[in-house]
Amino acid sequence: MIFRKACMAGLALASMMVLAAPAHAIKILPGKKKQPDDTGYTKPTPAQNQLIDRAIAREAEVIKVLKERAPLTEVYIQTMKPDQDLLQVPESDQHFLGRVEFSKVIGDRTYETSKTAASGGKFGFFKNSLSFITGLGKALNLEFNEAGFMQMLLIDSKDFDRQHYNFYFVRNDFLGSVATTVFDVQPAKGSYGRFFGRIWIERRGGNIVRFNGSFNGSQATHSEYYHFDSWRTNVQPDIWLPNSFYVEESNPKVPGNIVKFKAVGHIWGYALKVPEKELENTSVEVQGATDVSNEAQDVSPLGAQREWVQQAEDNVIDRLTKAGLLAAPSEFDKTLAALANNILAYNQIPLSRPIRVRTLLTEPLESLAVGNTVLLSKSVIDTTAVITADGAQQAGNLNAILAFEVAHVILGHRLDTKYAFSDRLLFPDTSAFAHIPMHHTDKDNEEAAKKTVELLNAKELQDAPTYFGLYLQQLSARVKALPDLNKAMIGDSLIKNDKDKDPTFWLAALQAKGQKLDVKDLKQMAAMPLSSFLKFDPWTDQVITLHAAQEPILNPRDKMPFEVTPIYLRLSYYTAPVAPAATPAAAGAPAPATGAAAPAAGTAAPVQQQATPAPVDGNPGNAPQTAPAPQNGAPASGTSTPPQNQ
Repeated sequence: MIFRKACMAGLALASMMVLAAPAHAIKILPGKKKQPDDTGYTKPTPAQNQLIDRAIAREAEVIKVLKERAPLTEVYIQTMKPDQDLLQVPESDQHFLGRVEFSKVIGDRTYETSKTAASGGKFGFFKNSLSFITGLGKALNLEFNEAGFMQMLLIDSKDFDRQHYNFYFVRNDFLGSVATTVFDVQPAKGSYGRFFGRIWIERRGGNIVRFNGSFNGSQATHSEYYHFDSWRTNVQPDIWLPNSFYVEESNPKVPGNIVKFKAVGHIWGYALKVPEKELENTSVEVQGATDVSNEAQDVSPLGAQREWVQQAEDNVIDRLTKAGLLAAPSEFDKTLAALANNILAYNQIPLSRPIRVRTLLTEPLESLAVGNTVLLSKSVIDTTAVITADGAQQAGNLNAILAFEVAHVILGHRLDTKYAFSDRLLFPDTSAFAHIPMHHTDKDNEEAAKKTVELLNAKELQDAPTYFGLYLQQLSARVKALPDLNKAMIGDSLIKNDKDKDPTFWLAALQAKGQKLDVKDLKQMAAMPLSSFLKFDPWTDQVITLHAAQEPILNPRDKMPFEVTPIYLRLSYYTAPVAPAATPAAAGAPAPATGAAAPAAGTAAPVQQQATPAPVDGNPGNAPQTAPAPQNGAPASGTSTPPQNQ
């Protein structure tokens, strides 16, 4: 090692100096051995030592907070293989989603694994914190140390102190707007299986906000353990909790700097109530009901049927939100809802109430219509968010995805109304998937696919098949290597479940309408990497659009469609939310875009789409900016009331 050579050279030089020095200049203290020089590390100053001591104390507070929480943890892994044109491409993938009760996995306490966990299928580990971590550890090759998963979130949940670690100053640095001091951390002599790497401590409160390295603690066994980069965010005043981590290992057996595997992990839902065993079978209480019996009109039989359907829809949406699977309502949802309602307006199709759109926080590519609420997974939004000067490609992709689920709504492919009964939702958060099968049937999806083609024939939507067809071509090139990414958790996958055939798409009719895929064409971007467009607040579960600079594509390797990429968060300090100021109601809805067809009588006019809106938190920086869709079934001011025929 370089450091060892430097150390030996320093000792040799010191010996020569001792021999050359006069005898009276040398003092030997009795009972003490001379200490060799350090290996080039810079020892912290007194002020930096104080910052380290604060970080050690703050880390204990983080552990205390985590023990009171049971957030959702999702990890997605891609193994890689060499590729002649792209250097490397995904070869296989694995997806893990679990709600981890940290009080049962932090420290020395053990959590008895359920005998049925191993046979519970894809969601078996979701009911058991330890079995989830064990399965994840095996997937990441962590057989050498079961504490590996926890050390991606906590440097050392038991012994992070000066007795077990040495600290060396590196530099001062900024992560976003947060000023930090960077230190190298090494286990003390004789301490193995501990963190070995670098930490970033924010200087205002002494919190560790980022750390990366490994947990082997020995250069001799360095290759036995994975390497990770872990980030935290300031979720509450002076509370920084784990947000995301990235894992990567190279493949020494393959020349050319090929990555063996890479993985990304996300943690959210910290504000979710910690499950209590005695309350596992209690339902979520619905609050805020208002008595309007003196104001409401009588309800017709058809209106009663629709209210019944909406009750089932609202029950499921509320339950999935409480379980942490759906992002909290946001301004971004209103933008998507406006796009969905435009599809109806352009096709002159009235509905009794507008389409709502919500974001699934889970990784797999999927969509779903629950009543009049459309769900899109975060990764569908991220990978379709191809940045162009006019925003047309992203808008076209979103219109195609939304049209597929809007078609389900139009065709009456509704959720089972059994969920209108509250007792159907008496289940704990950790088994939500097992109790709500919500995907559509193959017959329903085939009908919706045909209807989608009809909807996209509208003049204002004719670009959508071209863009989304290219997206499907790119996905087709990766679909066999990424089965878990294309395996829907609760809704509809983009691909058909053809076990004996090559995978095909429900919207395969659009695939041929796209420009021919050419991975070497630097001007052609078919699909984006994962996590390209949305980030989320791990405390409030609200999605926020990224404001990243558009990086130039210099070679085909820069594209990385559907791939896991490293994490780099723009950190900032927590600011309390400000209540929005009341604004006067608009005089009327914006006029349709130039050339838009006039809507049929009784339908709302489509809202105008802007090509490149100014980015603001909660609204996409490059997605078409639209006015919010009307809420609670009321039409926007200046629009006519749609007839009750749907």
